[in-house]
Amino acid sequence: MDRLAGKIALVTGAARGLGAQIARRFAEEGATVIVNDLNLAAAEATAKTLGGHALACDVSDAASVTRMFAELREITGGRLDVLVNNAGISGMEGDNAARARIARLAEQALAGEQPEESLSGGITDVSDAQWHRMIGVHLDGTFFCSREAARIMIPQKSGNIVNMGSIMGTFGRPGGTAYCSAKAGILGFTRALAHELAAHTIRVNAIAPGWILTDMTDPLKPMHPMLAAQTPLGRLGEPDDIAWAAVYLASDEAKFVTGQVLSPNGGWYMSQ
Repeated sequence: MDRLAGKIALVTGAARGLGAQIARRFAEEGATVIVNDLNLAAAEATAKTLGGHALACDVSDAASVTRMFAELREITGGRLDVLVNNAGISGMEGDNAARARIARLAEQALAGEQPEESLSGGITDVSDAQWHRMIGVHLDGTFFCSREAARIMIPQKSGNIVNMGSIMGTFGRPGGTAYCSAKAGILGFTRALAHELAAHTIRVNAIAPGWILTDMTDPLKPMHPMLAAQTPLGRLGEPDDIAWAAVYLASDEAKFVTGQVLSPNGGWYMSQ
């Protein structure tokens, strides 16, 4: 308890899933939490349970991010101690065709057959809009929010930024060029920004989750048994496996940690 006592933290994409669990653990550890989401009502519902505040924003839109941080300054008196850049998309939201393709792939794999297609289509099936949306939410959003946070943290001479990467940004996967590119970009951005902000006593780190049970991985449910079998610890991760990593990186326990990527993945990466 109280590992984040007195700190003000903004968590993007925190109305549900990993973001909500990170916000929940932050609040339990003493932080005042500001919950961001594209959907204000959803953000308010989560914030209410945590005694925090809610702000709506499309992180892929620089002007929207600037407006959100202006509201944040009013709420906090111009202070911010922790930013968690968690907002993200899978690219399969509402895509029933993708769900059907995943189910077919799972059946083929369980039957020991060679898959006839990739998990989410090849590069020739990726539209300009899909590519730009994926890069926009993940990489642009991380940049826009970090830039605004730095404008608060540099004068403070203190602060902490935690970016959400993925094992897909370190390993890569066929059919996921846009997602993997966005997540790999976040990891490079994390290291560069850590170098840049170290002189201002601001730490910047990333988390690269493995396969975690969330709404984002729900479309992959037919493949969960195979993913668990590929994971040395024998299961998919839970939101808390990521939330506690975020608590650690945001706390003084990690005061000598910057520019690092912490990857809770159950050993999946080393098994590939």
